[in-house]
Amino acid sequence: MYVVIMGGGRVGLRLASSLVTAGTDVTLIENDASLCGNAAAELDALVICGNGTDVKTLEEANISDADVFVAATGNDEVNLLSCILVKDYNIKKVIARVSNPDHEEAFKKVGIDDVISPELTAASYLEKLITRPKIADLVVIGKGNAEILDIRVTNDKAVNKKVGELSPTDNYIIAAIYKNGEINIPKEDMVLTLGDRIFVLVKNPAVKATTKLFTK
Repeated sequence: MYVVIMGGGRVGLRLASSLVTAGTDVTLIENDASLCGNAAAELDALVICGNGTDVKTLEEANISDADVFVAATGNDEVNLLSCILVKDYNIKKVIARVSNPDHEEAFKKVGIDDVISPELTAASYLEKLITRPKIADLVVIGKGNAEILDIRVTNDKAVNKKVGELSPTDNYIIAAIYKNGEINIPKEDMVLTLGDRIFVLVKNPAVKATTKLFTK
């Protein structure tokens, strides 16, 4: 897979680094000379110091060969323009970062596959950590329609119950149980004990009720 990323700031550089580590072929485009230098020193990837809204720069990055294009700068207008330009190259997937939620509709209107707001995601994550202190950790999946919760079993209603008595339901499923230093794929006759750490895949509207079921 070949990915072209425009934007060598915090978001773009971290994404590029993760993809390179995973073995993905990456080219990073950055307009700022100092950020270009930082990226070139840090990444085992091609770094082009240029403007991602310039066709010549995009073609220097072999945009026509890209499977994915990510516009990751902090400027929504620049991201939108670059995404419109790369649409002419029939790239399989175009992803744009948006800083202002009010601009999201404009991105969708021009056919951007995915519009991501790291700022809103971070704020939402912090809000969940504050309002759900009984959850050790969480992972938001899909389009935010479901989450994987990491919960300690402390509610008497769940303690000493068989997994099959509690899961699955239409709203959640116990996906794994951490016992005695090992991850176990739950079987129907496995019994939950006090303090067991369970990982629950749950639909968003049922998070509160599901957490209450397993915790005090």
